Amino acid sequence: MGPHPAVAAIRLAVRRVLHDILAEHGSTFVPARAATHVGARDAARSPVAVPAPSAAPVAGPGPLVLVACSGGADSMALASALAFEAPKAGVRAGGVTVDHGLQSGSDERAAEVVQRLGELGLDPCESVTVTVGREGGPEAAARDARYAALDDAADRFGAAAVLLGHTRDDQAETVLLGLARGSGIRSLSGMAAISGTGGRYRRPFLELDRQTARTACMAQSLPVWDDPHNTDPSYTRSRLRHEGLPALEKALGKGVVEALARTAQLSRDDADALDAWAGQAASAVRDAAGFLECAKLHTLPPAVRRRVLRRAAIDAGAPAGSLFARHIEEIDRLITGWRGQGAINLPGRVVARRQGGRLVIRQG
Repeated sequence: MGPHPAVAAIRLAVRRVLHDILAEHGSTFVPARAATHVGARDAARSPVAVPAPSAAPVAGPGPLVLVACSGGADSMALASALAFEAPKAGVRAGGVTVDHGLQSGSDERAAEVVQRLGELGLDPCESVTVTVGREGGPEAAARDARYAALDDAADRFGAAAVLLGHTRDDQAETVLLGLARGSGIRSLSGMAAISGTGGRYRRPFLELDRQTARTACMAQSLPVWDDPHNTDPSYTRSRLRHEGLPALEKALGKGVVEALARTAQLSRDDADALDAWAGQAASAVRDAAGFLECAKLHTLPPAVRRRVLRRAAIDAGAPAGSLFARHIEEIDRLITGWRGQGAINLPGRVVARRQGGRLVIRQG
């Protein structure tokens, strides 16, 4: 008798991702940076430098794949599937949990997660404590701190990839949040299956719903922790999850989550194509000195031109996370609605102005 259907589904999703990772790195994978692995019972961070590997790849153990695990149903299901599939694929598997320090007893819960990961057979395992700032709001600040910690852990352990437990439901919520911001097609594209520097982050569950992950945990008797923040109405995503999406399904019928996930993929395909077009156009609209020529910019389709302007602003020092559609629209009016208006102030002390038929964007 085979595994429960939910367990089979999560294992298949992870198996596919591991196959992709092996195809990219092969059996001769050599970590760019190596460190002494921290055991499952030792949550202390104690990286030890070792000599750099030789330039030529040598045969050795398979690549290391880490799972980011909060202890919730999604990430515990992912951890269990990785622990089952990794040995069969010839992949080493470890886990990282991030303690945001936002709730009483969070350090104890993080230690419990490390213990559970170790019991699944994952090694190395560790808990990383972060300090959450305030920039961008509590949810964005926590996310930034979490990804910084995961990046650091992946670098220290020399991991080929980090698996994240985002599901199709998370994707639907992300699309709706992007729609509410009015930030354009890139926001509607949601989360990518592969993201991060060098494709570090992988999301195997984007085609699975949240209930499948929870059912898989129940079928395997895996203990899970339900974060109270996920039901706290003071958080936008929580309100959307427990009020917004149910209201949409009541008004429009079942299938809203699946439709939003499809919208994300279609939007991502379109956004990728437009970004590639804008990348090619960016050099063609500059003069010999490297300044953007307004006349050439004016001939570009609006979607392409705005991408060129956004990239120019970011290259000049404007933080991408603080650069909104209204900022780009104001710069665009220097091209399409020129009436002698003054400079446009952008985040990061960047200033955009039109001078002699050229668009100059630089820190002021």
